[in-house]
Amino acid sequence: MTLETLPKASRLRAAFLAAPILFLAACNATTGSNPADTAAFRLERFDEMQRINGFEQCSQEGLTLDSQARSRGSSGAFLNSARVLEGCIAEVSPSADAVPEEERMRVHALAVVNYLKGGDIAAARRTLDGFKRNYPDRDLYFGNSTSFVQTAEVLLGRTGEFRLGQFASMNVDAAVKREVRRVNYWKNK
Repeated sequence: MTLETLPKASRLRAAFLAAPILFLAACNATTGSNPADTAAFRLERFDEMQRINGFEQCSQEGLTLDSQARSRGSSGAFLNSARVLEGCIAEVSPSADAVPEEERMRVHALAVVNYLKGGDIAAARRTLDGFKRNYPDRDLYFGNSTSFVQTAEVLLGRTGEFRLGQFASMNVDAAVKREVRRVNYWKNK
């Protein structure tokens, strides 16, 4: 009996029975995968996800402390927030690519600002230097489109002596420019 002489229902049944065999025959076993490599990859991915989650929890704690510091107006609270945020950056540093760069930059910049608000100028300068080293030729912009890096450098006294017209080329908020000019005027009197 051949396939053509079988009744139609029997031919369909034979086709359904043969389909899985043909499908399995078309599949090839992968010969190049090493279970140890797969396990190592998964372990590395797990560690990376742990660092990402740790960074997110740490930065959220720092942001909560920042909010509390702003509501209380306490320099000590700003310093505490800055230390926590700086610790977040230090913890994620070995796997910096795991966390998006812009997110790391924001946390790093807030640490600089909070050290400044807390009155620890040396720590603010050190943290700003770390920001510039970690993100060369990169900057963040405030809501009024002024430069974070240039504003921080002006506030931290990193721009040297101010000369007439120097601020014209800097992307710094007008209120900051006025205040620095005022301080500079009275310092030189």
